[in-house]
Amino acid sequence: MRIFIAEKGLHIPVVEVDLANREQHSDAFISINPHRTVPVLELDCGTRLTTSIGIMSYLETVHPQPPLMGRNAVERGQVIDLDWRIEQQGFAAVGEAFRNRSKAFANNVFTGKVQHQQIPQLVERGRSRAMEFFSWLDEHLSDREYIAGEFFSLADITALVSIDFAKWIKLEPARDQLRLMRWYDTVSNRPSVKKNQKPAG
Repeated sequence: MRIFIAEKGLHIPVVEVDLANREQHSDAFISINPHRTVPVLELDCGTRLTTSIGIMSYLETVHPQPPLMGRNAVERGQVIDLDWRIEQQGFAAVGEAFRNRSKAFANNVFTGKVQHQQIPQLVERGRSRAMEFFSWLDEHLSDREYIAGEFFSLADITALVSIDFAKWIKLEPARDQLRLMRWYDTVSNRPSVKKNQKPAG
């Protein structure tokens, strides 16, 4: 989300939610978003958007330049299509491995008020799915500069975040996945990404 906003050149006031201390489960936050998830964007009219894709779709419509979800109907369909696949096959796979292992999620594998217990066997499955995602992405990038073609888009942001998430849990693409590594180096050096990188540790 921060990268998307930076690419748009927008300045949106931010109120941090202390997830480590479970502030998202406080009465004050539940009154804002009963789903207990972040991010949340509150509009001037009072409407609250509570999903990343909803927020980014709104921002893309209100601030169409530079276009991050395609420059026409066909490209928009392609970007959304790819973004969904990356969410499901990449980010969700890493999340499966992380949330079924981390002690912080022992009783809350999924977001929301209903508790779901961890399933340790899913850790390895999530890691395996993430490696399959890396292989798919390396092959997908064989004939294109960016994920949706010759232009940087939301799909690149989601893929970058997914890989950074994977690296955070010591899961990285293979060194011989050269097309993926070329793309990763390119997008990692964008000003919007460098601006929002957090120091390791």
